Amino acid sequence: MASNAQHLLKSHQLRLTDMRTKVLDLFLARAEALSQNDLEQQLGKVDRITLYRTLRTFEEQGLIHKAMDGTDKQKYALCQHDCGQGAHHDHHAHFHCDTCGKTICVEDIAAPKIAPPPGFSVSETHLVIRGQCDQCH
Repeated sequence: MASNAQHLLKSHQLRLTDMRTKVLDLFLARAEALSQNDLEQQLGKVDRITLYRTLRTFEEQGLIHKAMDGTDKQKYALCQHDCGQGAHHDHHAHFHCDTCGKTICVEDIAAPKIAPPPGFSVSETHLVIRGQCDQCH
């Protein structure tokens, strides 16, 4: 019987590897954004290059997206919509807890569409909400 991770990998036409399955299992088990360092701590001894490539592949294929939270840590979260290769539809807010550092997606709040000044173009828009999570409040 295929796990949820294996099903997602197959549906995104990705080869099933031990690393990909383990990384995706961690994203599925946690309701928060994870950094490469978070994943390394959870996975134990792991090849950093392979993990980096796995994250990059997942992002390119629409499995995860960058979860900007106003910190210098690059975090990723599972895509919840019909994201696909090179097409992300995760234009929502991210909540960052200033106490514990947890970052979660807030699907109900869409990032606003911005009209840039004449001659400028927008490549990304991020909406970050900061405060305390339910565990720290």
